[in-house]
Amino acid sequence: MNALAPSRATRWIVGVLVGAFFTIPLLTTFLYTVRMPDGSYSLQRWLGLFDPAMSSTLKPIWTGLGNSLILAVVTVAIVLLLLAPTMILVNLRFGTLRPAFEFAVLLPISIPAIVLVVGLAPIYLQIGRTLGTGAWTLAFAYGITVLPFAYRAIQASIDAVDLRTLTEAARSLGASWPVVVLRVLAPNIRQGLLAASLISVAVVLGEFTIASLLNRQVFQTAMVVVQKQDGYLPAIFTLLALLFCFALLLVIGRVARGTGKARS
Repeated sequence: MNALAPSRATRWIVGVLVGAFFTIPLLTTFLYTVRMPDGSYSLQRWLGLFDPAMSSTLKPIWTGLGNSLILAVVTVAIVLLLLAPTMILVNLRFGTLRPAFEFAVLLPISIPAIVLVVGLAPIYLQIGRTLGTGAWTLAFAYGITVLPFAYRAIQASIDAVDLRTLTEAARSLGASWPVVVLRVLAPNIRQGLLAASLISVAVVLGEFTIASLLNRQVFQTAMVVVQKQDGYLPAIFTLLALLFCFALLLVIGRVARGTGKARS
């Protein structure tokens, strides 16, 4: 047994503390949504989501949520179709460029969102003239925002496999480059691709600053608007969004485990 490994009691204490750190805020938020003015508890506010009388109040949230889901799909497509193939190419053919590429990809994490908006504003002025001002155009900005997180997730999977050997073996058997990437390399780094997709969805659903300053209606900006009419609805939809991301995490974990068992 490793002498440096923590004891069972230490692991339990750390687990309980971490669990409390995440559980207590969620529990208090849920209690806030079900506590009535008279001190009783009821799911009336949750059931109000299905009340036709609330449709006008909920309309901005449903519109913003729809826009955010479209943005999530486009952002994930950017990560999977642009970032991942570029990372594979850099690792296979241009190893000397990897430090510079990594620096450029990780740079957005050190730049505040409001500074990014200042730089993106002239670009979005031209985008608005050519492609319109639809909320989906925010995917270009969100693609930059998620780069550092998606890069780390994918790079961890790339470092765990021997891309060069797999590529040379596939090419020697006559596989084309698209076949190598899609049918040989992608299954071996699937866990990283799935993790990057989850992170991208979570970032898109939780981003507010860029959408607000560029005057686009998304999930977070819609909740700010609705909060002026009903302070409980944003808390309810926040819990639902967290539940959605947690369900995605479970699905990704199950898919990744299934892939690992199949390879083994």
